[in-house]
Amino acid sequence: MILANTNLGHALGVSTAAAAWCVIATAAHADLRVSFQEGAPKDRFEIRNIGSCTITGASVVIDLSQSQGGLIFDVTSAGQGTQVFQPFEIVQGADALARVPTVVDGQNRVALEITRLAPDANIAFTIDVDDTLGQRATTVTGAEIAGATVSYNSGAIPVLATFANGPRTVIPIPDC
Repeated sequence: MILANTNLGHALGVSTAAAAWCVIATAAHADLRVSFQEGAPKDRFEIRNIGSCTITGASVVIDLSQSQGGLIFDVTSAGQGTQVFQPFEIVQGADALARVPTVVDGQNRVALEITRLAPDANIAFTIDVDDTLGQRATTVTGAEIAGATVSYNSGAIPVLATFANGPRTVIPIPDC
């Protein structure tokens, strides 16, 4: 809610005193910002609740299959990745998840089941992401992650966001 000191009395047909403090209801939101950070030796994804509502009983899926670089997760030395590998590791917000997902080498999708994510809280994980189409397989740029998607589903209509030319996207969550 937004509390506004306004002089709507004349327009609403009420006294100025009655309209001096008017409460204007606004829809609360719980948008999620998803960020990717290229790092050595570990890359990092962060999902932050940038809204004002707690998110409960939802899933967030990061899908790299449509990325410009043909990105995959490189979690073992014997798989499809190039050179250095890093296993999937939750580094923040493990308590917000129902379980830690299993990520297989060469996989291009990971689903996170959120039990409760408060406003301004985040879930972060490290992993190695490799490019299968470019010349520098071990380094992922914003252009290479372009086209990758993140979806949010809480039982209602799923919401989809796409990484454009940079390493961040926002999932606009319907009113909560």
